[in-house]
Amino acid sequence: MRLLLARHGESVWNAERRFQGRADIALSARGRAQAEALGVALRRFNVARVYVSPFRRARETAEVALAGTGMPLVALDELRELSLGEWEGCTVDEVRGREGDPYRAWLLAPQDCPPPGGEPLDVVSSRVRAAMDHISALHPNGEDVLVVAHGGVISVYACALLGCSFNSLWRLRVDNASLTVVRPPRLVSLNDTAHLPGALATATHARASLAAGEPAP
Repeated sequence: MRLLLARHGESVWNAERRFQGRADIALSARGRAQAEALGVALRRFNVARVYVSPFRRARETAEVALAGTGMPLVALDELRELSLGEWEGCTVDEVRGREGDPYRAWLLAPQDCPPPGGEPLDVVSSRVRAAMDHISALHPNGEDVLVVAHGGVISVYACALLGCSFNSLWRLRVDNASLTVVRPPRLVSLNDTAHLPGALATATHARASLAAGEPAP
């Protein structure tokens, strides 16, 4: 089986650099355009089944990308984004302004310095790996399977495949509407955005932040 892991397009809160986590936020207009571009990229695959996070931004991305195909979407709760606890709804600048700059500590060591009330990364990893194992068991014959989920979900799964510490999580870049390809247990490619034209790709200033280890909220 080949897993095609797509991160949802830009959401309204992504555009505002606001932490989402479990908040159920819609796509922005730019995010819908990114989803359309993702749909073009998916045409080179023979997608047999589609699994999605239950959150609106992931479902909308799949619906736009697959418009006209008639493919049903199977929602799996285990694919939901990780909880960011007390930070959800806050902007990056608001969290940066708190005593001791907890945002920077989280960037450098997300496993050791999680947001207050956030979901532990080992718990996230367990449920995500269980979901991927379940999907793999349903498709034993080498099919292409699309999974539309979240940056945290894809990054945690990639960490597990690579065997690296969750404190390295934000060194793995997963842009909006990117594609990551996995042939379990092998990570084939990470964060393919070749299908996104310049206007829909991550902005230059954001790329610089990501290169320094800063994830999109």
